[in-house]
Amino acid sequence: MKRRHLLLFPLLVATFALAGCGLWSKLFNRGSNIQPPKPLVEFTPTVQVQKIWSTRIGDGAGRSGVRLQPAYSDGKLYLISTDGKIEALDASTGKEIWRQSTRVGDGIWPFKRKKPGPDARYAGGPTVSGSLLVVGTLDGHVYAMDAATGKQLWSAEVDDEVISPPAIDAGTVYVRTNSGYVYAFDANTGERKWLNDQANVPLLSLRGNGPLLAAHGVVMFGSDDGNVVSLRGDTGAIQWKLPITKGLGRTDIQKLNDADDTLQLDGSTLYATAYHGELAAIDAAQGQLVWNRPFSSYVGVGVADNELVGVDSNSVVWAFSKDGGGDLWKQDALEYHWLTAPTIQDKYAVVGGVEGYVHWLDLSNGKLAARVRLSKDEIRARPVVNGDTVYVEDEKGHVAAYRISG
Repeated sequence: MKRRHLLLFPLLVATFALAGCGLWSKLFNRGSNIQPPKPLVEFTPTVQVQKIWSTRIGDGAGRSGVRLQPAYSDGKLYLISTDGKIEALDASTGKEIWRQSTRVGDGIWPFKRKKPGPDARYAGGPTVSGSLLVVGTLDGHVYAMDAATGKQLWSAEVDDEVISPPAIDAGTVYVRTNSGYVYAFDANTGERKWLNDQANVPLLSLRGNGPLLAAHGVVMFGSDDGNVVSLRGDTGAIQWKLPITKGLGRTDIQKLNDADDTLQLDGSTLYATAYHGELAAIDAAQGQLVWNRPFSSYVGVGVADNELVGVDSNSVVWAFSKDGGGDLWKQDALEYHWLTAPTIQDKYAVVGGVEGYVHWLDLSNGKLAARVRLSKDEIRARPVVNGDTVYVEDEKGHVAAYRISG
C-alpha cells in the first residue's frame, strides 16, 4: 500500500517531540500558520440556542487529523470513529438505534501499530443514501452496510487510506484515497467499475481530502495540485479540469495550493476554493469559469440564498455576493480560531473552532449572534444542519444537537 508524502514530515517529527500532538495536528491540517487564537469577545446574543442532546462516539478522529462529520438521513444520524465504533442514532433524541464496536490494534498513527487488529479504523464517511451506508478506513478498505441494521453487505480494498467521505449516486459508490486515486464501485455488489489516477500528487500537501461530489452522472473533486476535476460517472474519464490556483511562491509552504475543500453545487453552479488560491464559481456542466476572486481557504464556503460565506486561511469569515463574488462583509473576531467550513442554518452561518466552541453569525451583517461550547476539544468538521437543528462533532468524538429559536 503506497502512502502519499506527509506534510512537512521532518518538521512534524521535531515538533511532535518538542510540543506534543496539539501543535502537530495543527500543522497537519493548516499548513504553516499556527498563530494563537484571537481572544473571544463578549456580545449580546440575538438568537437563542438550545442543546437538545449530546453523546460520544468512541475516540472520534483521535490523532488521525481526519475531519469526522455526522451524516444525517431519514431522521437518523450516523457516526463513526477511528477506534472501531459505528452507530446510528435517532436524530431528534440521540437515542441509539444500533451500534457496532470492533477492537482495533493500538499504536500512534501514522508511525506503526504495536499489534495487529481488525481493520475498523473508520475514517472516510459515513455516507448514507437510501438504505446504503458506506465507510472507508485508514487501512485502505471500503465497507457497505445496511443503514437500518449495520449489517455488512460488501467490502472492497483500495490502495491507500480513505480519509474523506465516499459519494453515492445512481447505483455507484465513489471513493477517493489519499494517494490520489478515485474508485467507482457497483453499489449493490461492490464490484469495481473503474479507477482514475490523479497522476500528479505533490510531495508536499495539506493533510485532508475534500469530499467527492457526485450528481447528474459525474463525480467532481478538488485536487492536491490546485485543480477542480469532473469525471464521467460511467467511465471515470476526465470531463473537464479547471485550475483555481497559480501555485506561486518562493518557499515550499508558499507553493502549497491544495483545492481539497468541500465543493458546493448550487443549481448548475459549482463553488470551489483553494489554499493560496481563489474562490471560483464554475459552470458545472461545461467546466467554464463564471467568475473568480483571490481567496485562500482550506475548508470551503457555505451557500445561502443570495450570498456565499467563506472562512479564509486565517479564519477570518467573509460573505461574498453570488453575482460576481463582491465583498458583502468581513468578520475577524474569530481570527486564528481555525474554523470549520461554514454551514447555513436559517439566517445564520454556523462554524466550529478551537476549544470546542460553536459560533452563529448573522448572515445580514456578519455579527456574532450566538455561541455555545460543545467541549474543550477542537471542532474540525463542518456542522451538519437539518431544519432548525445543527449537529456538531469534535475531534474526540463528542457530538451534540442544537436547536435555534427566536
